[in-house]
Amino acid sequence: MPTISLCMIVKNEEANLACCLDSVADLVDEIIIVDTGSTDRTVEIASRYTEKVYSYSWRDDFSDARNESFSRAAMDYCMWMDADDVLEGTQRDGFLQLKRTLSPDADMIMMRYHTAFDEEGRPTFSYFRERWIRNCPEYRWEGEVHEVIAPKGKIIYSDVAISHRKTGPGDPDRNLRIYRKMIADGKSLEPRQQYYYGRELYYHMQYEEAASVLERFLCAEGGWVENKIEACSVCADCYSRMGREEKALETFLRSMCFDVPRAEICCEIGKHFLEHENYSAAIYWYETALDLPKKEYADGFVQPDCHDYIPLMQLCVCYDRMGNREKAKEYNERAGACKPYSQAYQYNRRYFDSL
Repeated sequence: MPTISLCMIVKNEEANLACCLDSVADLVDEIIIVDTGSTDRTVEIASRYTEKVYSYSWRDDFSDARNESFSRAAMDYCMWMDADDVLEGTQRDGFLQLKRTLSPDADMIMMRYHTAFDEEGRPTFSYFRERWIRNCPEYRWEGEVHEVIAPKGKIIYSDVAISHRKTGPGDPDRNLRIYRKMIADGKSLEPRQQYYYGRELYYHMQYEEAASVLERFLCAEGGWVENKIEACSVCADCYSRMGREEKALETFLRSMCFDVPRAEICCEIGKHFLEHENYSAAIYWYETALDLPKKEYADGFVQPDCHDYIPLMQLCVCYDRMGNREKAKEYNERAGACKPYSQAYQYNRRYFDSL
């Protein structure tokens, strides 16, 4: 059975660290904590779980810090987590089973990363991340922000999921500040960095600059297809917020130059037509989203609700506004079959009962 080093970088995480480590400490073979300058009880809490707690001078470079943690590892695989990540109790058996049955020639194990949840705690936004990485110099982090290890070797996709349970805003300006500093220092952003720089500008509501950066990314050679598709979605929303609706629609449709339609994009196009009261066109795109098959091991960002719950709810709205109440009620019930606890579904039921 392979051995695993849990490698973490932390700073001022006294509110989260114990919960994270409690969820996984007995499943790994070594815990390495690299502290990047905590002023609270983080180091004290970390020391309860491991003697391998190290101090690191922060250099505005997440890859450098993560590589420092990996360099301390002695086990077969390095596993990373953030302090506000947890391995939910329902995932523990799968984690252990994976560890017991892992092929010895596996180099990188991809696990689902759930980062947003509905009112019942079910994931609404997830994607695969490299989670266990063979411990050798060939596998090292790249990128000052939104760091990544380039996929290579024998890659295994696992059903095990890590949940990101963020409890506070942290430093919302940190990533943008690092990108700005990189540019000021004369560093040229790689395609992936340019994509995430555009996203950071978008999060900061700097829509014009964000659209400009993302357009350059879309026109440039290189870059991951999934990032190109997501860039179309973010860039389109920038145009929409700037009042450039035709450009927004054009950019959503541009995503299909890179691959077949994604359910997430179809829902966005449907929303565009719904907001412009073109219900027939909206219905077409929401039904297209419903018809697209779910990929069990999809790359890129995934919103599972875009394959069923969201288009069903929006089809309910479309048919209601067109005066077809029976059809609208039918779609609401189908949405309710997906999420019977949904407040929107229950509200609609009361609405239809009152008519």
